[in-house]
Amino acid sequence: MIKLLGGLKDYLKWQDIVTDNAVFRLHNLFTTVLLLTCSIIITANQFVGNPIQCIVGKDLPSHVINTYCWITSTFTMPDAFLRQVGREVAHPGVANDFGDEDAKKYYTYYQWVCFALFFQAVLCYTPKWLWDSFEGGLMSTIVMGLNVGLCKEEEKIKKKKVLMDYLLRHLKRHNMYAIRYFMCEALCLVNIIGQLYFMNHFFDGEFFSYGLRVMAFSEQAQEERVDPMVYVFPRVTKCTFHKFGASGTIQKHDSLCVLPLNIVNEKTYIFIWFWFIILAVLLSGLVVYRAIILCLPGVRPRLLHARNRMVPREIAESLSRKTDIGDWWVLYMLGRNLDAIIYRELVSELAKKIETAASNSP
Repeated sequence: MIKLLGGLKDYLKWQDIVTDNAVFRLHNLFTTVLLLTCSIIITANQFVGNPIQCIVGKDLPSHVINTYCWITSTFTMPDAFLRQVGREVAHPGVANDFGDEDAKKYYTYYQWVCFALFFQAVLCYTPKWLWDSFEGGLMSTIVMGLNVGLCKEEEKIKKKKVLMDYLLRHLKRHNMYAIRYFMCEALCLVNIIGQLYFMNHFFDGEFFSYGLRVMAFSEQAQEERVDPMVYVFPRVTKCTFHKFGASGTIQKHDSLCVLPLNIVNEKTYIFIWFWFIILAVLLSGLVVYRAIILCLPGVRPRLLHARNRMVPREIAESLSRKTDIGDWWVLYMLGRNLDAIIYRELVSELAKKIETAASNSP
């Protein structure tokens, strides 16, 4: 398992050239690694130990019942979670059904948890894959190693000239570059909200309130407590197996089944619940922040100045006034990647050249 998890560290390597936002990376990289890690752990537990163990009579092979109950389903009686264990019921949720099929709550999700987590990880990585395709290595190309200030003066001047020529030649041509990135950030929010709805449907409407019920569990009176983790991820369930007897009549066998894998599932999904709620809040704030940048051009000079305090405010205002959102975004991201002194020199010279070109135009 350590070797399997060790391969995921490549997703979390430090990036020399940054082309995105920290919250964007939390969604695309950290959450992807988190979901893949959970999928691998749950998969490994299934193959290392028996994910289900059922108690059966002497006339039935235990491995047959284990396999049958795993590939079909097990069930509990929801009203039995409120009864006293040891007196009224054998285990939480385990009681006689008295032939009432409608009262049963069936569980089949445990067969699909590892696949669902892997599918969710793919969805979380999709915005990064799209952005990498759209970005095409532009930022890395135009930075040209100027993120390190310790270089020869001649080399620095030559690279600054190439970068300056590129910015002047492609002025007002970067709008799609910025819009595509903002759309990828919005896609992250859509993905997280969609996955919350998916998990809620996956767990029969129990996931939305799962974390809140776990937090409220410790505050409830002892006699009124129903552990939400045991309710959503029961550790003991029932399974009904039918077979033909010696005379050809159908015989019904009830089995108690222990699901040790649910100990891992309940801890996994309580962490995922909290993380997804936090991530949804962060992404919502990020989308609102981007909407403000798009709709209120007056905030752009302040952000450009805040990115690098060495850039005078009047230069930041001049550049923000003379450029579109795409050019502003490229300059903003250059501020994250270039050496601070080189960046100050670059934007100061760029502002002068744009001002000169504007005054010379008819």
